[in-house]
Amino acid sequence: MKNGIIGFAIGDALGVPAEFKSRNELERYPIKNMVGYGTYNLPEGTWSDDTSMTLATIHSIIETGTIDTNNIADKFLKWYRHAEYTATNETFDIGRTTLQSLAKYELKQDEAVNCGGSDEYDNGNGSLMRILPLAYYIYYKQIKDTNKIYELVKDVSSITHAHEVSVLGCYIYVIYTLSLLEGKAKNKAYMTIKEADYSMFSENALNKYSRILKDDISKFELDEISSSGYVVSTLEAAMWLFLNANDYKTTILKAVNLGDDTDTVAAITGGLLGIYYGIDSIKDNWKQTLKRYDYIVDLCNNFYEKIR
Repeated sequence: MKNGIIGFAIGDALGVPAEFKSRNELERYPIKNMVGYGTYNLPEGTWSDDTSMTLATIHSIIETGTIDTNNIADKFLKWYRHAEYTATNETFDIGRTTLQSLAKYELKQDEAVNCGGSDEYDNGNGSLMRILPLAYYIYYKQIKDTNKIYELVKDVSSITHAHEVSVLGCYIYVIYTLSLLEGKAKNKAYMTIKEADYSMFSENALNKYSRILKDDISKFELDEISSSGYVVSTLEAAMWLFLNANDYKTTILKAVNLGDDTDTVAAITGGLLGIYYGIDSIKDNWKQTLKRYDYIVDLCNNFYEKIR
């Protein structure tokens, strides 16, 4: 498990200093290594809400041994209110939809699974960025039933992002990740998600992902790939980067230098790269620089022991 999670966290940390910078700016002054004191004026190796919420999800699954959406939301509140699961005991960069959803849950307006934003404008990448632990849970528990996988993805996404476009993005990513965990080559895994059952989604939602599901996202040109915080664009960028990858280092830096939502695009891409190329493919000094590296590895090991 640590392959994907460390790959994810390092992608996040590489992207944090460059977040919101334009592609043109990063073409002139590209990120070439782990640096700090950029957008958020934080030390190198600091990861964002992406990794914090991912670690909170992992801890919840360890604690409960299952998927308990209220417990996951409780962990998210500990992150937001008390800076638990953070790199430097500081919470930053929380998204609007996530904040509103956690506020609803904190005020006891409903169960966590019913608190996520369900409007068309609530389709940022805030649930996609934390869904990776669910793929590991499904894989280790050997859950094969498509409807069960869908329900798990929908419930976990819906803590903050309940619109079906967000759920579908998470579902595609989980199905693709499961194929990689099963040992499939990246292109064969891509065929798996193209052929998957999406009958639970509307045609409107499916059409938004047509460049992934109907076309070949890997064949698009760079200037056709957006790296914004819109969930569809983020997933397209991650899939495009990964399918064209030859290694971890080159690809993760390319992810960051796409600009805009650099931490999340690099994190989601980094999870796939870590799974596929392994933790040994990641530069040692990046692992050494990553804040709380040993804590993340220990959490992954505890997850494996608890769930397998």
